[in-house]
Amino acid sequence: MATETAQERARALRIQVEAGAERLAAAGVPSPRADAAALAAYALGTEALDVLQPPELDPGFEQRYQALIDRRSRREPLQLITGRAAFRYLDLQVRPGVFLPRPETEWVTEQAITALRTAASTRPAPVVLDLCSGTGAIALSIAHEVPEAQVLAVEVSEAAVATIEDNAGRHHLELQVLHGDVRNEHLVDPWQSGADVVISNPPYIPPGGVPVDPEVREYDPAPALYGGGADGLEVPCAVIAAAARTLRPGGTFVMEHGADQGEQVRELVRSCGAFTDIETRRDLAGRDRMVVACRIGPTTS
Repeated sequence: MATETAQERARALRIQVEAGAERLAAAGVPSPRADAAALAAYALGTEALDVLQPPELDPGFEQRYQALIDRRSRREPLQLITGRAAFRYLDLQVRPGVFLPRPETEWVTEQAITALRTAASTRPAPVVLDLCSGTGAIALSIAHEVPEAQVLAVEVSEAAVATIEDNAGRHHLELQVLHGDVRNEHLVDPWQSGADVVISNPPYIPPGGVPVDPEVREYDPAPALYGGGADGLEVPCAVIAAAARTLRPGGTFVMEHGADQGEQVRELVRSCGAFTDIETRRDLAGRDRMVVACRIGPTTS
């Protein structure tokens, strides 16, 4: 009888999830089956969904689940519904009004971690600056994976600063958080010529480049999307200038950009006059995703 009860429970859950996936697909959600399963797990209070051995379905489950499906059908991001986002090896808390971390930024982070580990082989406590830190996904991942590093996260949004600090506390990670605008050229003066790595995923979308996906267009905060100026590169230019001031000679600069901005961003880095070995690197989908460069000579004031 117990086996029959488990089978009945599994069948009931499977019907619910399949119906949820159909609704999400009709709403244009890119990954309807995965999202339907994730929302069912969230409604059940479990880490992942086991449709073969699900927990007891309490009387309120169906109502809770349908409410979650309703929210996702309106294209509210899955991460905001559950309050969590996976990034590299961390499970991060997220909140409305803070830019959500993206999978492609994980590969950008990998470049900085590789450079930082190289620096750590000759320096006991290498320094890394994460400019325009958002949720702190990059900074927190570096603190987690290169624990000997001194990590500074710079972020202009108060909500994002609170998110970084909350996640650092949850994961018992040590880092410093600086609340300020990277366009303030004196903001990072204390780290002048002292950083081994500078990494950034700044806002870089131009004014006319409104995102197609409702999850981005309607839920990510505009200041975290649009980089300012006619080409969207006002903030990235400030990031490049900050990297030039703070990196020690031989230090590594990594900055994410739009898939169609590679040549333009390389020229901005080149015109700065502080970098060599400037190259565009692609993400795992083969799209131009980031600029990587090496700091040369003495820093400029």
